[in-house]
Amino acid sequence: MLKKATADLARLRTIARVMARHGFGEWIERTRLGALVGGRRGLPKLAPEEQRVSTARRFRNLLVELGPTFVKVGQILSARPDILPTTFTDELAGLQDAVPPISAAEMRAQIAAALGAPAEEFFASIDDTPLASASIAQVHRAVLKTGERVVIKVQRPGIAPTIRADLDLLIYLAKILERSVAEVGIYSASEVAREFERALLSELDFTNEANNLRAFARAAAKREFIVLPKVHDALTRKTILTMEELIGIKITDVPKDSPDYDRALLASRLVEEGFTEVFEDGLFHGDPHPGNILVLPGNKLGLLDLGLVGRLSKSMQETIIVLVMAIALRDADTLARLIYKVGVPDERINLSRFRSDIHEVLDRYLGLQLAEVDSPMLLRDLLDLAMRYRIRVPKEFALLSKSSITLEGILRRIAPEMDVAAAALPHSKRLMLERYNPRSLSGGFFKMLLTLQGLVQDVPTQVAQILMDLEGGKFSVRMIAPELASIDRHIKALGVIIFMGLIASGLIIGSFTLLAHYPWEWRGLPVLALLGLASAAWLFGAAVTWYLFSGRLKKIHVRRWLKK
Repeated sequence: MLKKATADLARLRTIARVMARHGFGEWIERTRLGALVGGRRGLPKLAPEEQRVSTARRFRNLLVELGPTFVKVGQILSARPDILPTTFTDELAGLQDAVPPISAAEMRAQIAAALGAPAEEFFASIDDTPLASASIAQVHRAVLKTGERVVIKVQRPGIAPTIRADLDLLIYLAKILERSVAEVGIYSASEVAREFERALLSELDFTNEANNLRAFARAAAKREFIVLPKVHDALTRKTILTMEELIGIKITDVPKDSPDYDRALLASRLVEEGFTEVFEDGLFHGDPHPGNILVLPGNKLGLLDLGLVGRLSKSMQETIIVLVMAIALRDADTLARLIYKVGVPDERINLSRFRSDIHEVLDRYLGLQLAEVDSPMLLRDLLDLAMRYRIRVPKEFALLSKSSITLEGILRRIAPEMDVAAAALPHSKRLMLERYNPRSLSGGFFKMLLTLQGLVQDVPTQVAQILMDLEGGKFSVRMIAPELASIDRHIKALGVIIFMGLIASGLIIGSFTLLAHYPWEWRGLPVLALLGLASAAWLFGAAVTWYLFSGRLKKIHVRRWLKK
């Protein structure tokens, strides 16, 4: 325990110094981390050339220097435009965790440790040169004894304890942020850190990615143009994942005038797949960048790297359908109600003003054809507006927004002439009709009837209950007022300070009385009197310190600071 505490303290000191070196020293000085490096004097200064670099770039460089855990956190943050401004998510989107690969001997030792026998017993051959090398794992081509070509994802040795230790420190830093940064009120920094912890620990267990692959394969079984790599269960463990190798080319590398590929067809299939994943399967790819989408013979799409997926409930799917239709029809009233409904407001908002601001956002695109609308910018504007009103958007919606923006970027690259919004609108209309088709028992029409039936049955009973409570004098109203709670805290604090002051005054009077009547001395000093005076001075100092500094140190406003 002592060894771990010493290591954590050393790591915290390193984090504090690195943050200061990248220009975040002000945060260190405003938190308890400053004591770890000796206050201001212990903090390195920002180099002159670094002062000209944007805050987002310096934040990215900071994460890279702090190591694998923080790089992974940065990659997760890049998919959360509801937490960070657009400039930051764009900068973090290109964050790569490429590191020198582990040796072939270490790779084979990891496989042997996971499978319980040397790798040669399971594989006919393994390519010692990795296809890719990242901070958590690296990927190698291999051939099974049956001659089937596969790829093996092998976890780097010793990475799990390092990530777990850094996650503990990340949660500690999140608690500090809650006390020193104003904007984290919309999101509990500790909750976000716990979310990152779950995501990273899930990524350390490769069986989770294997489960995602199998779930996607079942959902896409009827879509012949979608191919998922088959998982080899017998050769998959927590630290290794063995799956079928898909032979194809990256979707953005498809040649324009090739007889073997049809870009328009690929774009159409990508739109269909995106809508089907979201509105029918309720399971979508969380990171569909070009490297994770391969084009196979026959214009088929191969999906890779399913470590990050999003899951949507039926109610979320229905909300998104209405949201898409509201954006297409520029219905600000519906948009305001939906965002307020699905989000979690940090405080009561002025819904009329919120609706007016949404009108302003939509007016920027008024008069434009659907093909001319910059959908990624529109989504970002809506997310920024929700953040400004301190509405916490569910992480699934934020992940879906980032995924949609990435997919639209791919579509504009492979089929720039395609009207993406127009291609998506028929899918939205079809899904809306299916949801509320009276002939469909699984649609929303019967759910609406059931809801109305429940209201008809419950409302009279509830109204009668309220009237009986009023008549019997049992009706009570509970009022929640944050201002009253603040006044209560101040009164309690004032009472404590007055009490401490009275005790200190009594000690002072008593000390002088002892000094006059009972001169008990030790080496010429009146011990009892000095003890009383020291206690009084301590109480007085504690009361003054509490009064001057308790709640008076202003939090850092990140957005205001980032604008500088």
